[in-house]
Amino acid sequence: MKILFFTGKGGVGKSTLAAATAWQLSKKHRVLIVSLDPAHNLGDIFGVKVRGEMRFSETLHLQEVDLKKLSQDYLKREIKVLSDTYKYIQVLNLDTYFSVLKYSPGIEEYALLTSIEKTIRAESGFEYIIFDTPPTGLTMRFLALPQVTVTWIDRLAQIRQKILEKCYTIQNIKGPQSEGETLLSYDEKDDDILGKLVSLKSNYQSLNKILQGSICSIVLVFNPDMLSLKESMRLIEGLKELRLPLRMLLHNKISLDNLETADRVEKELSKVTSAQLERIMFRPEFQSNEDSALYHTQEDLTKYF
Repeated sequence: MKILFFTGKGGVGKSTLAAATAWQLSKKHRVLIVSLDPAHNLGDIFGVKVRGEMRFSETLHLQEVDLKKLSQDYLKREIKVLSDTYKYIQVLNLDTYFSVLKYSPGIEEYALLTSIEKTIRAESGFEYIIFDTPPTGLTMRFLALPQVTVTWIDRLAQIRQKILEKCYTIQNIKGPQSEGETLLSYDEKDDDILGKLVSLKSNYQSLNKILQGSICSIVLVFNPDMLSLKESMRLIEGLKELRLPLRMLLHNKISLDNLETADRVEKELSKVTSAQLERIMFRPEFQSNEDSALYHTQEDLTKYF
């Protein structure tokens, strides 16, 4: 299985190129294309209505992720885990705290990451999974989450171990448990919270290994203009810091009128990455209101992947 993330500044054509790649690859392979962008246009490109996941053809499946519902479902699951874990302190009325969690930074990013992980692990016999990502900022945040989370889990595990040490000390001072008392865990192997942290760490390390591995490719789509260049430069530097595999640059919407700017943009990008770069020429005869025609008429992209 191969995993492709199409990313870039809004409006550069990453959805169109992701769709074109998916359609062309599906002629020889089983392909799933997933739109993670809240402003979905995957259905428009293929000329169909996509609700959740649908089979466009025998070898091509389309999926549009509902970010709002995804975030709500993620929050409900996490609140249930917290409620079950901390039953012994329900007297503190945790509902008040849970009610504001939906405004917490990172909820959308974790929800997206959970969806990506579920899709990758499910596989369902697909040879290619293509993700059409949201604007650059959100994309970088959820791609960074596995590494960020592992760092935080390590710190939380250290804190939890210190708590268990204190519990062990208190247990020795107080003596045996009396009827009606809540016995706090002090042995690491019996502590559900520490066990959960260890499990989460293993899970995120495994996901990060996939994202950094040979089966994953990040494809950066950009246009011949300075705003697109600046956004692309930031994304490239971020991917380097996260050690994520940028393998392809697709320079989209090049025409005879902007060749000079295109050359200048490519020259600047070549200073910060050695990833393979290909040009996608603008073809006026293919531009129409019928977006569904675009994936039929784009040049062959399968040779890149």
